[in-house]
Amino acid sequence: MGTMNIETAEGRLEALRRMCTIREFDDTASELFADGEIPGFVHLYIGEEAVAVGACSALEDDDYITSTHRGHGHCIAKGLDPERMMAELLGKRDGYCKGKGGSMHIADVDAGMLGANGIVGAGPPLATGAALGIDQRGEDRVALAFFGDGAVAQGQVHEALNLAATWSLPAVFVIENNQFGEGTPVEEQHHLDNLSETAEAYDIPGITVDGMDVTAVNEAVAEARTRARNGDGPTLVEAVTYRYRGHFEGDPQPYRDEEDVEEWRERDPIETFFQRLRDRGEITEEEFEAMRSEVETTVEEAVEYARDAPEPEPEDAYEDMFADPAPEIAQFAERLRADGGERGGDR
Repeated sequence: MGTMNIETAEGRLEALRRMCTIREFDDTASELFADGEIPGFVHLYIGEEAVAVGACSALEDDDYITSTHRGHGHCIAKGLDPERMMAELLGKRDGYCKGKGGSMHIADVDAGMLGANGIVGAGPPLATGAALGIDQRGEDRVALAFFGDGAVAQGQVHEALNLAATWSLPAVFVIENNQFGEGTPVEEQHHLDNLSETAEAYDIPGITVDGMDVTAVNEAVAEARTRARNGDGPTLVEAVTYRYRGHFEGDPQPYRDEEDVEEWRERDPIETFFQRLRDRGEITEEEFEAMRSEVETTVEEAVEYARDAPEPEPEDAYEDMFADPAPEIAQFAERLRADGGERGGDR
């Protein structure tokens, strides 16, 4: 899908389209999970679209990102293909990780997407490592880590921030403060008014922005990227947002009231951005409806692609385990029959 330049009308329309695509993709994933087509758990990004799109629209194509367990939005914002994403969710061989990763572990290194991750706070250390590699090679790119408010108290996050700050690495850290760490309200997790104040411990800039406003996120991350590329080190950006759905699909959500959800929905990132573009004369109601219809078709086609994609073979479980061939793994794969049993011999 390529880079979005949100400073242009074309780029703003693409940003709106990607937010709509994220919403439609995750709405559809919810339905597929309820119908039993998606194995495992899914954690939806609905309501947070402005953070992923705002941040990624401030990046270049060859910049890196690391993601979270709630990574569908980051993938789409970075330009990954919904068809291969959906195939991954359905556990198919044509998925980005050949069906082995599922919803929480989509990655495409060639696209700069270094992986969604089921471990809370695992993204920042990976981004710091990627930023160190950029620095050592003298490349003109940055590494950006997405992580949630629940990850801010993780030790590995602070190790990553400390190292990136100490070595002035080209990194950007984006906290997606969606108000809850699983079921714990953010004010019960941290003794801070703004999580961006964490930056003070590492003498780096910390900024809190409206995470329901794609433009506000874009501007903050663009400034952070410029700082990183100028050799001035990382920035910590807190985007205050809200997830409309539970922590996971099926979450009974006893920790919040529906009234709170409705209040946040009144500031919906897609609807408010559309209204802004409409008022600027960049899109009409009819054009927006046509865009949403096209997005629905894109996601429907992704579902059909995923359903028709081949299932992995049992022996595929032994592929991609090591960078170099491992004789023991080759032995097991050779003995494995198509039905999951063994061809014989010692176990």
